Amino acid sequence: MTSLKTSIKTITYLSDTGCLEIQGASLLYKHHVTANHITLTALALSLFTGLLLVLVAQPILFLLLPIVLFIRMALNALDGMLARECNQQTRLGAILNETGDVISDIALYLPFLFLPESNASLVILMLFCTILTEFCGLLAQTINGIRSYAGPFGKSDRALIFGLWGLAVAIYPQWMQWNNLLWSIASILLLWTAINRCRSVLFMSAER
Repeated sequence: MTSLKTSIKTITYLSDTGCLEIQGASLLYKHHVTANHITLTALALSLFTGLLLVLVAQPILFLLLPIVLFIRMALNALDGMLARECNQQTRLGAILNETGDVISDIALYLPFLFLPESNASLVILMLFCTILTEFCGLLAQTINGIRSYAGPFGKSDRALIFGLWGLAVAIYPQWMQWNNLLWSIASILLLWTAINRCRSVLFMSAER
């Protein structure tokens, strides 16, 4: 009977927080796993993988990149789910989420610099443009209160393209001769994305 009462109380409590709607979120919530824990786990995984790829600059290890990028995207979705559905949205969480995304991007894409046939300046330019796109997205939130996720080369797009490229150069090392072309195209797409995110700020401001 006591166990039944405890279960009812738990269900009621989880229902109040909204966690009951999603089984995975409620399970994590009951085990005291918070959205911030998930965010930090994704960041730690990205940093560890990036460090490994830098220290052991072997193309075959880039097989890890698509796997880690997929896990990272899944963790990002999960931390957002926990934050929304379990009333865990906090200012600290917002800071960890935004800074974690940028640091993770740098950690996972910087190792491309150490691949043969990679021009260091082009990789650094690409990383700068990556940071710029995220800054412009946050700029929209600062001005209009709504973060801009305008494309064409947002976070998920980058994860897909760079994950596939990591897989490609691991299996076909000769494809690394096209590295600099990819970095150049990526930089152009990132600048285009940054411009679109700034334009979204202007359009939303004009509508108001």
